[in-house]
Amino acid sequence: MAGRLPPLNALRAFEASARQLSFTKAAEELFVTQAAISHQIKSLEEFLGIKLFMRKNRSLLLSEEGQSYYLDIKDVFNLLHDATEKLLARGAKGAITVSLQPSFAIQWLVPRLNAFNLLHPDIDVRIKAVDQPDNSLTEDVDVAIYYGRGRWPNLQADRLQQGYLVPVCSPLLLAGNKKLEKLSDLTNHTLLHDTSRRDWKRWFKEIGVKGTNVNHGPIFSHSSMVVQAAVHGQGIALAHNVLAKPDIDSGRLIKPFEEVLRSKNSYYVVCREHQADIGKISAFRDWVLDTVADEEE
Repeated sequence: MAGRLPPLNALRAFEASARQLSFTKAAEELFVTQAAISHQIKSLEEFLGIKLFMRKNRSLLLSEEGQSYYLDIKDVFNLLHDATEKLLARGAKGAITVSLQPSFAIQWLVPRLNAFNLLHPDIDVRIKAVDQPDNSLTEDVDVAIYYGRGRWPNLQADRLQQGYLVPVCSPLLLAGNKKLEKLSDLTNHTLLHDTSRRDWKRWFKEIGVKGTNVNHGPIFSHSSMVVQAAVHGQGIALAHNVLAKPDIDSGRLIKPFEEVLRSKNSYYVVCREHQADIGKISAFRDWVLDTVADEEE
């Protein structure tokens, strides 16, 4: 039967303190208080029945036994570090399943996915375009793009950018017979709706324009459908800035007005908290966040 081993937390406190010869620096490294380090060292000394440190002229020194013990266990910690790095490196390869709403997949991810493939040829991305589930990732999903307020239990959520809705339409509408020069001209155009008519109602209320009847125009079940309808000149959409950006940049859509509707919700890249540092998951999360940040500049 194997003999008893000291508590790992106490060993970590001892290794950091012995390496730095400072309880204060060890506490900073391990994100605990100096009192916690002192407590762990005391419990380790009681466990071993040996004095590991001594103080001399306000300096912290290892005892002879403490020095010998440190030289032995530091190699063990180096081995643990190397083993962990090796495991994380293995996690940087293989397949990763990404779940997201169809609209975000079509309008944002798919057009940019080749850039990720070039950066990480050892990671195969599997796209699962589904309506957003409630609060948790299914077992077959590694990373997801969620739309909401960033509060999902046991999930790490990083916001892509502040979301807002902006009016967009095809340039063809400006060449038509109906003017689109001032906000009141919207009354003469078809309004395109995403899921419900609520967003257009809020937009008109916030900008202070009254008298416009928003209870007309087609309603679409997915945001990408609204954007595509606008691209094809079927009306004016109130589109999410992230989803509309590719078509705005290409000139397929224009913003006839700059007034926007700030959203309480945003897009977030999410994963399980305990898996955030796994190589392939970290690589995908970082790429999404960096790409959105670069495009926002």
